[in-house]
Amino acid sequence: MADGDALPVTEQGDDQAEVVAFMTGLAGAKPVETHISAVFLGPDTAWKLKKAVRLSFLDFTRLEARERFCRRELALNAPAAPGLYRDVVPVTRQGDGTLALNGSGAVVDWVLRMARVPEGDFLDRIAARGGLDPALCDQLGDAVAAFHAALPPIRGVDLPAAMARVVAGNATSARDAGLDADRVAAWEAAAMAAIAGLSARLAARAAQGFVRRCHGDLHLGNLCLWRGRTVPFDALEFDEALATIDTGYDLAFLLMDIDQRAGRAAANRVLSRYVARTGDVALVAALPLHLSIRAMVRAHVTARIGDAAAGAVLLDAAHAYLSPPPPVLAAIGGLQGTGKTTLARALSPRLGPAPGALVLRSDETRKRLAGIAPEERLPAEAYTKDASAAVYVALLDAAATALANGHAAIVDGMFLTPVERDAIEQVARTAHVPFAGLWLEAPRAVLEARLAARRGDASDADAAVLAETAQRDTGAIAWARLDAAAEGLAARAEAVVNAAMAA
Repeated sequence: MADGDALPVTEQGDDQAEVVAFMTGLAGAKPVETHISAVFLGPDTAWKLKKAVRLSFLDFTRLEARERFCRRELALNAPAAPGLYRDVVPVTRQGDGTLALNGSGAVVDWVLRMARVPEGDFLDRIAARGGLDPALCDQLGDAVAAFHAALPPIRGVDLPAAMARVVAGNATSARDAGLDADRVAAWEAAAMAAIAGLSARLAARAAQGFVRRCHGDLHLGNLCLWRGRTVPFDALEFDEALATIDTGYDLAFLLMDIDQRAGRAAANRVLSRYVARTGDVALVAALPLHLSIRAMVRAHVTARIGDAAAGAVLLDAAHAYLSPPPPVLAAIGGLQGTGKTTLARALSPRLGPAPGALVLRSDETRKRLAGIAPEERLPAEAYTKDASAAVYVALLDAAATALANGHAAIVDGMFLTPVERDAIEQVARTAHVPFAGLWLEAPRAVLEARLAARRGDASDADAAVLAETAQRDTGAIAWARLDAAAEGLAARAEAVVNAAMAA
């Protein structure tokens, strides 16, 4: 459900009982209903009927409005999920008085025709059965990044004012849903203070083109597996203002939903993958605010449908997101195959603001700078000294941006030279945040075996590359040296990071 969308019905329009009965017979089953639509599920086709209702934020009472919004929904969703959305067709009154789909008689209603998706292929169902594995999390990050990349920027939006309206609307909805009034008032005050503190950064993002006509309702239930890939669907079609938002706010609904349903590690992986594909590190500045608002949306919607206890838990989450822990910077170095990325991903959910530290990988950065996907291979000639220098410059800039915006980061690269190690430490010194340097090492045979077993990874290194790298002089290493082949690596590394933060 979208921001502010759970307000009471104020008017019921056309009597659609006959249309519902007709569509039920066509599908062979009763519809799946929300407060604004009825979805009829046939063996291989789904039909979506918009209910003739007027709410505070939409009006579907007129036939022409239902047609217009069916067509708007088709236009918004078909590009991201080709074949899933088919067409908009009329329900017509035939000469004998019966109803027909796409007949020649007078139009009595409109339905959006879609392909039927197996229930188990919706991402909320997959999350419920523990299926958000790392590969699927990467697919999610890729899908949202590609979706946002295809959207043109929208200029002239006063983003701080727009977000203030969203906060006020959700506070009203939360009180109407029966959530604790004092807790809601405290949340509203804290969220408004956060907007005031972020005002310049929000305005800058609008000026930089990050405000777009987004999905608007991007939670797990509105993504599915379709033709072998993850796609968004059911974008918010009835309110352009509610969906004309910062791409980071669009992403935040998904991150909050994953954080609450599947855990912080999965949400962290989606965030890091999205940033790896887009380079948009600065979105983290408003992430605590965005996550908080999205949690409040879910809190009042959940409370309104009768689950007061779950609504209260989500209200607590909305408060917690607005009080993030301070940032920290960690860097993980070592030869290829030492497990730098595995360690970074183990540590990241435990560090900094939700959903944890950004994992900034040199391998993913190199691929983004080359304009290809992380798992695509680069030829050996792409690994020049100048190209590697550009990768490290980009990593340093990304880490500095994250810290400047109050977020934690873990930088995953080899850091073979003293100059590279000092440069990343300087980023932390400049930002006045704690720094932990971790150096991983393991026997050559272990590293070679790990490289040989890699599949679908951003690194292009093999045994020959490892042999060449191992000959380089690393100079004196002052970082914490950890045996990457021993048990308990993550716990030992976390202790080093904790000590740095406590120093």
